[in-house]
Amino acid sequence: MKRSRGGSPPAKVDLQMTPMIDIVFQLLIFFIMSFKIAVPEGDFSIRMPQPGPTEPHPQLPPTLTVKLSADDAGELSGVQVNGVTLSPPFKPALRFPALALADRSAPRRLPEGAQVELECDYNLKYEHAMMAITAVSGYLEAGQVHRLIEKIKFTPPKKPS
Repeated sequence: MKRSRGGSPPAKVDLQMTPMIDIVFQLLIFFIMSFKIAVPEGDFSIRMPQPGPTEPHPQLPPTLTVKLSADDAGELSGVQVNGVTLSPPFKPALRFPALALADRSAPRRLPEGAQVELECDYNLKYEHAMMAITAVSGYLEAGQVHRLIEKIKFTPPKKPS
């Protein structure tokens, strides 16, 4: 195809810069206004164990280990506290080991963080576990509630083999 030499030169196209600058400023303002500064992560107060031999730390809270044994029908047949077998009735008997942890200078005051670990037989009825929780968590005397141990944890149940 042959071009003609005659005629007017092509018209010069002027780019309008004002609308492009307006759009750029609008986008800039939008992103500045919608930007949210995130709080720095990783500021946790965690006490990591010191390297070395694992010995019981003297400042760890005392733990009562309570083992609840069940007979074939699921009824409570025996209670052991830290390896010592208790005799029936079990509910009031469970309160006294918790009181034994109490500070002698302040009657019936347990050390901060005292806890109970309940190890229940697999077929133990729920009501007996609740009885143990009630016995170690506190008691009512003369219309006043006396709190004993509030942190109670369970060992994972083990199926009989």
